[in-house]
Amino acid sequence: MQHKNNFFISFMRLAGPYWNSKNRLVIRIETFLLILLTVLQIGLAVYVTQWNAALFDAIEQHSMEGVKAQIGILLVIFIASIAITTVHLIVKRRLLIGWRTWLTEKIITQWMDKGRHYQISFIPQLDHDNPDGRIAEDIRIATEDALTLSHSLFYSLMMLGSFTKILWDISGTVVFTFGTIAFPVLGYLVWIAIAYSMCASIIGWWMGKSMTAATHARQTQEANFRHDLIDIQANSQAIALIRGENREQERLLDSFRAIVATYAQQTSAWKKIQIFTSGYSVTSMALPILVASPRYIAGAISLGLLIQSVQAFQHMVSALSWPVDNMAVIAKWRTSVERVLGLANALESIEQNIYRPSSNQISLIKKGDISTLKLNNVSIADLEDEKLTANITTEIKAGEHVLVSEQTKTGAKLFKAIAGLWPWGAGIIEVPEGDMLFFMPPKPYLPNKSLFEAICYPIPKTTYERATVETLLNQVGQADLVKQLNRVDSWEHVLTNAQQQCLGVVRALLHRPQWIFIQEALDSLAPSEELKMLELLAGALPQTGILTLSNEPAAAAFHQRNLVI
Repeated sequence: MQHKNNFFISFMRLAGPYWNSKNRLVIRIETFLLILLTVLQIGLAVYVTQWNAALFDAIEQHSMEGVKAQIGILLVIFIASIAITTVHLIVKRRLLIGWRTWLTEKIITQWMDKGRHYQISFIPQLDHDNPDGRIAEDIRIATEDALTLSHSLFYSLMMLGSFTKILWDISGTVVFTFGTIAFPVLGYLVWIAIAYSMCASIIGWWMGKSMTAATHARQTQEANFRHDLIDIQANSQAIALIRGENREQERLLDSFRAIVATYAQQTSAWKKIQIFTSGYSVTSMALPILVASPRYIAGAISLGLLIQSVQAFQHMVSALSWPVDNMAVIAKWRTSVERVLGLANALESIEQNIYRPSSNQISLIKKGDISTLKLNNVSIADLEDEKLTANITTEIKAGEHVLVSEQTKTGAKLFKAIAGLWPWGAGIIEVPEGDMLFFMPPKPYLPNKSLFEAICYPIPKTTYERATVETLLNQVGQADLVKQLNRVDSWEHVLTNAQQQCLGVVRALLHRPQWIFIQEALDSLAPSEELKMLELLAGALPQTGILTLSNEPAAAAFHQRNLVI
């Protein structure tokens, strides 16, 4: 995929506009404060090395007054460090949650717009699996680690500039003699620090390059395992009724075994990094004192300057070792960035390929000067653009009741095309602008809210009177549910299919749409009850057009004509 070659540029195009967003003034002020506080942290670190030099010089001179003076200065350093660090933490965390919130809202808005969350499942070749994990976890890692890495890189660069000068000044000039030839070297400790860090970085990157692929594989399998658990939980009743626990248990264990395999892959990558970092940490502890001590032994520098040179050397090596120290974090961050970009690119691809006007797609047009639903040479195709129906040309008037006869199981796709969710095909669909189109699937979506709120969904429950809902529940034969209106539960699993379909009728009567599309939404009811529900809808909504997909022959008597597709 293209974003894997220039993922950083692609990520900044996606997430960078945060600094130009609605609250850009506050965001930029917080960013400036973070930079300023980082500079103050560097200044404090430089001052601490100077304080250490003064302290050890006083110790070397056996000066108690000098030690007491440094104790007083330490108190100032202590207070300043706490103040700077605390404010820095607050500002940084405000930026972290602000950036994550902005990007999460952006991706969710794109994902939930125009049914993209549904359409994206029909395009398997795009990198968009487990969008829940990408939105909940990968966006968090992508934004938090991006800011953390950027801050630590800036801190390292500032530290490199500050302590390189200190180390250069302390190093002085060292003369290396080879026979009769003498080579004076200025700032020899700086060159040793650079050479040491470059070698460590090259070796570290070579040993840690497998971490990115291992981390990506691990996160993908973890997301798949979570998805399987959620899927089983959502269908627990059906699984229990058909005694499918053994099969589902095996599926979960297979999914977890995939995690174990990627865990081993990641362990192998971590092992290489651990071997390197363990040796690197030991060497970094001893090398500064070993390379700086000859000048102290020769009497060229004081004990204080020796300690200051050791600290400056360590700070400089730490700054130069930023790539090595952050290998694992960079690998994890890049993996999450690529997963976020995969979802964003998939959503963009849908926008470009599905919503772009094309003669090979069904055009959905909303017109304000019509009161009928028109299908002009509409044909339904599958995802491979193979035509599934003959051309359909018809006009359905308001208040008309039409039974859709589906010979090729494409009636549901026709309803989706009218809803704007199935563009595959050809022709033009014209719907009256401003009219509410209400689609009733085989089972209505009932969120885990109070039953009253679930029935009203997606309209806020404050829009309707409780008494109205109680009356409608009685009309559809569900009076027993009146006393449960305030109860919160997983209604998808608590209620029978017939009860859920009756609630779908209540929801339609509450919303009072101009067009109702019934997709086998009453087939769990007895034929007489299905006919009763249809008549209830027609009686309460006489001007509403009703199009029905049903497997019950009794439903044919209710409709005025058939539409064969």
